[in-house]
Amino acid sequence: MGIMEIIGIAGSVSLLAGWRLYLCIFATGLAMRSEILPVPEHLASLGALENPWVMGIAGIAAVCEFFADKVMWLDSIWDAVHTFVRPIGGALLALAIIDPSDPATQVIAFILGGSAALASHASKAGTRGVVNTSPEPVSNLAVSTVEDVATVGLLYVAYEYPYVAGGVALALLALTVWLLLIARRIIKRVLGGKPKTEEV
Repeated sequence: MGIMEIIGIAGSVSLLAGWRLYLCIFATGLAMRSEILPVPEHLASLGALENPWVMGIAGIAAVCEFFADKVMWLDSIWDAVHTFVRPIGGALLALAIIDPSDPATQVIAFILGGSAALASHASKAGTRGVVNTSPEPVSNLAVSTVEDVATVGLLYVAYEYPYVAGGVALALLALTVWLLLIARRIIKRVLGGKPKTEEV
């Protein structure tokens, strides 16, 4: 596996961790434990994810997140609490994917992985804040379900087809930037409206 494929996997997983950190950890551990995901030698540090304790804690947290993310405004509280957790988790996942024999590359992976997870987390939280202002709860449930399905599907693609993982990472990054811009525009429109003063 070449360096570009490894960087693509690290980028994809970090960006997805900004959406669903616990699901990323649990799904990766489950795939490794059931040998669906054969781990190359240089990704051996990911083996910690198939530890029963790690999988158990990640699984419970993923279930809690699954339900919390479907409830209007509770999802925004959950996102606020995880503003620091997801970037650190994304950074550590990226770190585990990169070759440990090169400390400089590991530092770069840690910084970029954390930044990618923070960016995707910010786009998710911002988008959710906008969705929560809609009058009906169906849209919140639909957006959350799409995120669940997309996370599992894109994780599978990133691990199973490493040569397209870079494309997945770029697509996720573009989606993240687009969602941030939309959320910013809508929030600015909602908060930026000044009341008109009556002329005397």
